[in-house]
Amino acid sequence: MEPVYPSREAAETAFAERVNRGKLKTYREYGISLIMGPREGARFRDAYDERWYLNCHCNGGVFNLGHRNPQVIAAVRAALEHYDIGNHHLISGPRAALAAKLAASTEQRLPATVFGVSGGEASDLAIKLARAHTGRPTIISMQGGYHGHTGLALAAGEARFREPFGPNLPGFRQVPFNDLAALERAVHDQTAAVIVEPIPATLGMPLPQPGYLKAVERLCHERGALFLLDEVQTGLGRTGTAWYFLQEDLRPDGLITGKGLSGGIYPMSATLLTHELHSFFDEHPFIHVSTFGGSELGCAAASTVLDIISEPAFLARVRALSERFAEGLAGAPFELRRKGLFMALKLPAEDAGLMAAKLLYDAGIYTLYAAHDTSVVQFLPPLIISDAEADELIRRVRQTLG
Repeated sequence: MEPVYPSREAAETAFAERVNRGKLKTYREYGISLIMGPREGARFRDAYDERWYLNCHCNGGVFNLGHRNPQVIAAVRAALEHYDIGNHHLISGPRAALAAKLAASTEQRLPATVFGVSGGEASDLAIKLARAHTGRPTIISMQGGYHGHTGLALAAGEARFREPFGPNLPGFRQVPFNDLAALERAVHDQTAAVIVEPIPATLGMPLPQPGYLKAVERLCHERGALFLLDEVQTGLGRTGTAWYFLQEDLRPDGLITGKGLSGGIYPMSATLLTHELHSFFDEHPFIHVSTFGGSELGCAAASTVLDIISEPAFLARVRALSERFAEGLAGAPFELRRKGLFMALKLPAEDAGLMAAKLLYDAGIYTLYAAHDTSVVQFLPPLIISDAEADELIRRVRQTLG
């Protein structure tokens, strides 16, 4: 695979001039000069210096099945013989078939689906439907959470991402994660929904306290609000089950997914809904559209992803790898937060995650620190890594961080 530009300098100059000057400046300040080149499985290579990296961020879970997964690529290539984007105005067999697979993956708790392109778009729809269904305005989310950069999703997120663009939209309120008392004070008769990530990634991946999410669900339903789960990062096998909520026997009114649903090949997202919430479209069938949402090519990719992650042996393998990391990193000078392969390294000092991410980068491991807890490094290897690659990761982390 030949680079697009003849040199790193030429590529960086073009990127700064045409795409994002500030991003390049920041990377240079941190000594990170990485231009993604060839990629396969759990690794990718720099386009110019022949150095390979183990991907332990996976773009927040986009590459759950590794880079250029051959099964997903084969499915999209086969679909190209017959399909293109399709037309969102028309009835679609591929969309219906994919929606059926998604419903099955939730044990029919969320039997209906609306497709989109990004997680933010899926979050926006969930929030819109919550307000329409309840007739209430208020949306409650968690401090340090993240639901996307589009309008309503951004309003439900952290101030640092929206304040540069002006005042926040009315009707949004945040409370601390794992603080049930604060949520009880916040939910009232004008609350349309509570939206929460089961394990908030940008907050540093703190695990929910035992019974917390079930109590959130109960509180919502007692007070007439909807319970919305954002499983963009915790879903699709990442935590050792198809969806995290199945581990706690939750019954959400809506679930948001994206990232890994694409297989890393074709952008896909979805908002999964109960029949009750989905019935809004019985009277308003054309009120929400997404031109590229549920692309019939993307359906081929997502359908294959679901086939792979729904296999009991695949999910058992994720859980076994999780135990392998726990054993291999036992006694290290950091806390390993984990649920399946949704993992993070919690360092003892504030901002230590920034330094750890740079040290790991220098050791050939690509990862990022948690945006709202800089003592934490996100640690998200692909779900398809081999035992040898897992052991290599453990060895490099040990050598780098102790």
